[in-house]
Amino acid sequence: ATLTEEIAALEKAIKALDQGVAEATEMRKEENVEHKALMASDGAAKELLAFAKNRLNKFYNPKLYKPPPKRELSEDEQITVNMGGTLAPTAAPGGIAGTGIGAAASFVQIRAHSQARGAGAPPPPPETFGPYTKKSEENGGVIAMIDLLVKDLDKEMQEMTVEEKDAQAEYENFIADSATKRAVDAKSIEDKESAKADLEAHVVKMGLEKKTKSKEAYATATTLKDLHLECDWLLANFEARVAARAGEV
Repeated sequence: ATLTEEIAALEKAIKALDQGVAEATEMRKEENVEHKALMASDGAAKELLAFAKNRLNKFYNPKLYKPPPKRELSEDEQITVNMGGTLAPTAAPGGIAGTGIGAAASFVQIRAHSQARGAGAPPPPPETFGPYTKKSEENGGVIAMIDLLVKDLDKEMQEMTVEEKDAQAEYENFIADSATKRAVDAKSIEDKESAKADLEAHVVKMGLEKKTKSKEAYATATTLKDLHLECDWLLANFEARVAARAGEV
């Protein structure tokens, strides 16, 4: 291949490499956004499960119940309380502030984990003699299920964190390798363009030298031709000139 073809091939390779880097960057951004959304969703689900577990403990395991932090009253609310009034009850948490994830989305997440865990679970035990079970046993079963769901969420979040870390490392390695290859190809283009310029300059120089030598050869040939004509004339008129000289003497 000629230098021009080699340069064109390298430029095409750099363009394709840049496109690949752009696509990989866009994909990495999308994966990171998805990762953050899933982590926020799992975090919201865990908080809702913790809230539900704490409410159960309030009724069945008071010693394990953790009361919410004391509410900070605004100035207007404090005046209302001081005057013997009552404050409007606060709503139970419906999601995680700042995440855009509501309770519905979180419960869908929890239900998905519950269904996944129950897919391979054995059927429920047969009914016993009594139609009712003790409340403590019911509470213990529900709390145990909540703990299992939280454990599943923790495991999933840990796996997603590792996957995100690996994906980011792989992306950074790809970017570094691409940058190295791009620099090598760009340097190769620079070297080939320099060699091409030198070659073109040499061709021009050779052309000028050839033109100069052609002129010199033409001048030499003309001189030789003139000399040849002069010699022919001298030879042709030699005897006549000799006779003329003799007559003069």
